[in-house]
Amino acid sequence: MKERVALAAGDGIGPEITAAVLRIFTAAGVPIEFEPVEMGYSVFQNGYSTGMTPQAQETIERLGVLLKGPMETPKGKGVKSINVTARKVWNTYANKRVFRSLEGVDTPFSQAGIPISLTIVRENIEDTYGGIEHFLTHDVALCRRLITRPGSEQVHRYTFEMARAQGLKRVTCGHKANIMKLTDGLFLEVFKEVSKEYPDIEANDIIVDDLAMKLVRRPDQFQVIVLPNLQGDIISDLCAGLVGGLGFAPSANIGDHVSIFEAVHGTAPDIAGMGIANPISLLMSGLMMLRHLGYGDRAERIEAALMATLRQGIHTPDFGLRSTPPCSTDQLTDAIIGNLEAPSNALEIQEGDSRAKPRASLDRHRIIQTPSVKSEVAGIDLFVESDAQPGEIATKVGAILPPFCALTLISNRGTQVWPTGSMFTDCVNQYRVRVEIGKGHTACEYDMLAVALMVAEHIRVCSTEILMRFGGNSAYSLAQGQ
Repeated sequence: MKERVALAAGDGIGPEITAAVLRIFTAAGVPIEFEPVEMGYSVFQNGYSTGMTPQAQETIERLGVLLKGPMETPKGKGVKSINVTARKVWNTYANKRVFRSLEGVDTPFSQAGIPISLTIVRENIEDTYGGIEHFLTHDVALCRRLITRPGSEQVHRYTFEMARAQGLKRVTCGHKANIMKLTDGLFLEVFKEVSKEYPDIEANDIIVDDLAMKLVRRPDQFQVIVLPNLQGDIISDLCAGLVGGLGFAPSANIGDHVSIFEAVHGTAPDIAGMGIANPISLLMSGLMMLRHLGYGDRAERIEAALMATLRQGIHTPDFGLRSTPPCSTDQLTDAIIGNLEAPSNALEIQEGDSRAKPRASLDRHRIIQTPSVKSEVAGIDLFVESDAQPGEIATKVGAILPPFCALTLISNRGTQVWPTGSMFTDCVNQYRVRVEIGKGHTACEYDMLAVALMVAEHIRVCSTEILMRFGGNSAYSLAQGQ
């Protein structure tokens, strides 16, 4: 009985490169039966705001694996990216992208004799990709950045388990914890905690801007890099550029119950239907899927054929030597099929990930929990709209507050402007006003919200954030200059 896998061909060049991959799989005797599902631009156009039909969602959750071509999300209609939605809906918390130097794909590094062999693991659910945004005033927009302990632990544990399974000896955590001390700080803290369980693997960390510089100078210094979502998105595209572009960047989105294997390049509508699209990214993603499903021998055979084809200089117009005439998508596909009996080359063969198990019958969300710690309310941050000077706001708010709390800070765009600050700090019409509970006093969330209501009678409150202490430690950041 053949394995069944959901298949979404995608938009633009998606159907062409998907057809190429399926032809190669068929020629290689891959024992998979693909079940087509409706996702992408046309589904949006038919009124499905998620970009997929309910039948598609049911099929993918039942089968547990999706091979997916590039997809377009309509612009200017207020709908979310189908690519991000798919990853988040099914909790595919680890985005794995493998970058290797390929013969026949010239880059500055291949010309310099510097081989690239690295894997990026990007946290795939949290960060600013929650898409939680609001305008606080006409001039000020806010995006909430969510980093959680359970989410960080999931992606870090996956990363170390994958590295161990593949015999890799070094894992690096990229971050910006020097600036985002609570969010990236938590991501880094959990990385260090998890790394202690893997003493056979060297664990280190690096600030993401330094990482970007080192990657474009000496990418061979790294083996596995794990990053938060937004930083991982940027760095993984940078790494794609190191090996020839997104056309050579396979991608897997790994979850406990559903996993997605996809081409991460665009739909290229300018060349759709011309028969010259490069199917290599989707093919390599398909090979990751085969190893994930336990068909490593078939993946190795197809990969050997692909490498032999590249060594022969066969290429579509988007890459390869200009002195060699480019071929069509079908001609490249035919060449790979013709090389299926080629001997295996020296390219590293990646072992598969543990197979996800579908859970279509569940009717309750899983709640991921960690051990609780003592918590206490420390105050409230009030985000207010005002064109007044900071001192004027301080006078107005200070006169309103009850005796058990005090105004301790006013900041603008994250920089302290009261009780001290610089006259050279330009301000916009939205301030953060921090009210903290005085020593010897206790209060609850209700008391802090009552304070917010008092202030709101005199100045517009756009948003609030309760200040907390966990385990006796302050769980909120200082302002710049505080």
